[in-house]
Amino acid sequence: MSLTLRPASAFARPALLVSVLLLGACAGGEQVSRNADGIYDPYEARNRRVHEFNKSFDRNFFRPVANGYAAVLPLGVRNSVNNFSDNLQTPGVAVNSLLQGNFADASIATFRFAFNSTIGFGGIFDGASEFNIPKPDTDFGETLAVWGVPEGAYIEVPFIGPSTVRDSAGRVIDFFTNTNPATAGLDFPQRGYPIATQALAGVNNRAKFGDTIDSVLYESADSYAQTRLIYLQSSRFGIGTGLANAADPYTDPYANPYADPYADAAAGQVAAAPGAETAAPAAAQAPAQGTALPAPYEDPYDLLQ
Repeated sequence: MSLTLRPASAFARPALLVSVLLLGACAGGEQVSRNADGIYDPYEARNRRVHEFNKSFDRNFFRPVANGYAAVLPLGVRNSVNNFSDNLQTPGVAVNSLLQGNFADASIATFRFAFNSTIGFGGIFDGASEFNIPKPDTDFGETLAVWGVPEGAYIEVPFIGPSTVRDSAGRVIDFFTNTNPATAGLDFPQRGYPIATQALAGVNNRAKFGDTIDSVLYESADSYAQTRLIYLQSSRFGIGTGLANAADPYTDPYANPYADPYADAAAGQVAAAPGAETAAPAAAQAPAQGTALPAPYEDPYDLLQ
């Protein structure tokens, strides 16, 4: 599995420059002003305007399209499109897991891609999940977090929704570079197939979780604050899991993972008092006169024979 960073189009270098500027903003203005929930939102006024635009777009276009998509296509067909999209994203998950030092998830993602691409007929069927194979999920935004890049300010992106400066930079890098081996070496339009299927999967998810999304957007007292809180909690949970699974560079790769961490301390105590095990009085080794001896052990299964 190779990782190349060949620009995908003439827009790649400007986009990467934007990513660098966004990452600079992460490192710069962090920790300036956070509310009681630990949220850094210095652009709230602008974000709220974008949020209202996104709600209008959802109400007038995206939700009707999603409902029509669900009405026309059977659930099995829509799920197959989602499976195919997820399978195309899996090599990128493997690469980002490697970049995070999470070798277990990288191996699982690689195996899932090989399994579903063959047994699952190109990923149309998610056979790996049928065999209870875990499904890792990560992106370059989480990779940046594992590398120590600060979260940056919360922002709402037109047509996309909630994000942070770091996640937006990761999304730009994922989009304009070949971090996904499944599309490495391809040019447009072939390289856009994963994006197209991902868009269809997003339409399906809008219909699938429509009641929950509608309750947040149209029934909350403050849909902007509710959306921001849900997104940041979910993002930070995922990043915390990635950090917990990342390999510790100071861990001894030859250490026994099942070793008793207190064994050395116990051995030291015994060494400090040599012969202590033989110093017990004889009375402690033999039962007192008149004390009943314990019954010999009997296998309860012998009674069934």
